[in-house]
Amino acid sequence: MLLWLVLAFAVFTLYLDFSVRHQFEGKRWALPARVYARPLELYPGVKLSPEQLLTELNLLNYRVADAPLEPGSFRRSGNDIDLMTRAFTFSEGAQNALALHLEFADGHLDTLRDLGNAGTVTLARLDPLRIGSIYPAHNEDRVLVKLDEVPAMLINALVAVEDHKFYTHHGIDPRGMARAIKSTLSGGPVQGGSTLTQQLVKNFFLTPERTLRRKFTEIIMALLLEMHYSKDEILEAYINEIYLGQDGDRAIHGFGLASQFYFGQPLAHLDTEQAALLVGMVKGPSLYDPRRHAARALERRNLVLSELLRQQYITQEQYVAAKAAPLGVASKAPGGTTPYPAFLDLVHRQLRRDYREEDLRSEGLNIFTTLDPQVQAAAENALARRLPPLEKSRGLPANTLEGAIIVTQAQSGEVQAMVGGRDPRFDGFNRALDARRPIGSLIKPAIYLTALEQPATYTLVTPLDDNRLVWKERGTRDWTPNNYDRQFHGEVPLHQALANSYNVATARLGLSLGIPRVMDTVHRLGVTRELNEYAASLLGANELAPIDVAQMYQTIASGGFQTPLRAIREILTAQGQPLQRYPLSVEQTVQPGPIYLLTTAMQEVVRAGTAQGLQQYLSPELNLAGKTGTTDDLKDSWFAGFSADRVAVVWVGTDDNRPTRLTGASGAMTIWGDMMAKLDPEPLNMPPPENIEMVWIDSESGRRADSACHGAVEWPFIRGSAPTETAPCVSRSPVKAVKGWFKRLFE
Repeated sequence: MLLWLVLAFAVFTLYLDFSVRHQFEGKRWALPARVYARPLELYPGVKLSPEQLLTELNLLNYRVADAPLEPGSFRRSGNDIDLMTRAFTFSEGAQNALALHLEFADGHLDTLRDLGNAGTVTLARLDPLRIGSIYPAHNEDRVLVKLDEVPAMLINALVAVEDHKFYTHHGIDPRGMARAIKSTLSGGPVQGGSTLTQQLVKNFFLTPERTLRRKFTEIIMALLLEMHYSKDEILEAYINEIYLGQDGDRAIHGFGLASQFYFGQPLAHLDTEQAALLVGMVKGPSLYDPRRHAARALERRNLVLSELLRQQYITQEQYVAAKAAPLGVASKAPGGTTPYPAFLDLVHRQLRRDYREEDLRSEGLNIFTTLDPQVQAAAENALARRLPPLEKSRGLPANTLEGAIIVTQAQSGEVQAMVGGRDPRFDGFNRALDARRPIGSLIKPAIYLTALEQPATYTLVTPLDDNRLVWKERGTRDWTPNNYDRQFHGEVPLHQALANSYNVATARLGLSLGIPRVMDTVHRLGVTRELNEYAASLLGANELAPIDVAQMYQTIASGGFQTPLRAIREILTAQGQPLQRYPLSVEQTVQPGPIYLLTTAMQEVVRAGTAQGLQQYLSPELNLAGKTGTTDDLKDSWFAGFSADRVAVVWVGTDDNRPTRLTGASGAMTIWGDMMAKLDPEPLNMPPPENIEMVWIDSESGRRADSACHGAVEWPFIRGSAPTETAPCVSRSPVKAVKGWFKRLFE
């Protein structure tokens, strides 16, 4: 019988030995992919104010520095800021921590110098804001550190408090083991392993159950671990494995992540009192959580400090200074669950679109995105500010209205911000991507672009018929579109029909062009969804999501180049190597001449048409282009527009499709204006393409006119398409005549 027991024990021990070596020498942890916002680039001349930089530094948990500067710290003096960046590995390679001096003037970074050698710096980047993680399993999160990256004080505190015999025992402490067995047999609480090695075994290899069988297994595995591996290897694994807190459904493992989670800085930069707090939390991360139980955590930290003093790891002076220090915990924990769920939803979708599935299964990826935290904040704040007063002004119950916003970079198609609903932190229905709603008049630019691509027939001054229309089609009821003001306006020039969003003139134009041709233009502008081709489609009956509209207006803003909107710049493996992505095609789908004419007409929408209310928020000198959109029964309010540097789309409506009593101008446009005013957009001053000529036109007759004539307005034309007849001239005032003469003189 004894022989069988010995044999069974030997087999069991061999099995455990295999398990220990197999797991410990293999891939020990499933690391999450880390998702980052765009890094803020610093260079002389960049449009950046001291306040904007401080906002970014606050998001990154940089702290106000005492002298000298340390990585992740800064100090300000007037319009000058000194800061030390944190080291970070970008796709181009590692950037070391840099001590920089920045001087600002007129809303720009004027001077950028290296504090180390006083030389000028052409470009530096802040470490990017981490905006989320993608977990491979169990929602465990950790930042792996090597033992030589761990402060000696933390190791000393860990050994002093948790296992002062660590460097002399062989995996177990017989006295501690005896106490645990005695407590269990006597019916008392089952005590855990008393050595660091046993704690590592319990966390790394075993389940949390508390039984004698598990304790017996833990002891054997601890002895085997010490037999095969060095103390440093065991300690390094422990430092990366130990559980130190909870962030929602994300488990905080390892001192590397805990340092960032609680103090907002790398482990190597911890002070003595900070290291003592983390070590003190090992006994009970929930019990000693410094954010929820500050007094208890302070008492535990000071106990660790006293043990460090007793074992002579610190001096009396160090003890007094550390004990007097506050907890120093960052007020805001860097979230593992993203504060930008709508944007991260887009990231997930584009990962599947642009990368191979087998590559994405790799762990520890670093995903660099296009999110601009300051643009995102402006979008979120504008929606939060404007929805309540809009509800009040229309007599709607509170929290009735919903909204969605997308902001992109005008030329590259990079998505800088995305808000998926009224509560931007809610990880649920993403209206920016999935709320398909009729787009109303937002389709009209596609109709007018289709016309302007035929310069022999249509120009900006071509007269359109805005009289009553009855459209008869077999199998359907007669279609009789009406204008929003319930009036007909007779014959109006094309630019005016778009600026004032005349439905009837637009419908007549679209029918004469052919509905299939118009829908083809919508597809050329980047909309990939299937579109119905019936008469009401010309007034926006087709349903699109805000992301579709953003893609459409992006192509217009970029001069006719269709660039797929993208949320991801690059992905690096855990080893810093870029992943191969599917190439993105950039295609010119519309010629620059017609796009230039359309943009001019859309600028008139803002200057004198349905969006002229934007002038309450933004200077007319910005020459912004845009289009309001309103659907039947005032159910959906839209605005889409662009400056030289940004395209933005705003939708406001209700989830149950109730009327909002808001037009595009009274609803979505106010949010758009509020947001863009905070972003200080670049003026939209477009250089005309080579085939564009400027011609003075008489505003009454639509014929050529002299610039000195009363009512003459200068309009762009594709060369050879301008009217040839000349209108009789009624002289302007002398001042206007002189202005016109000088303009011709210097052209």
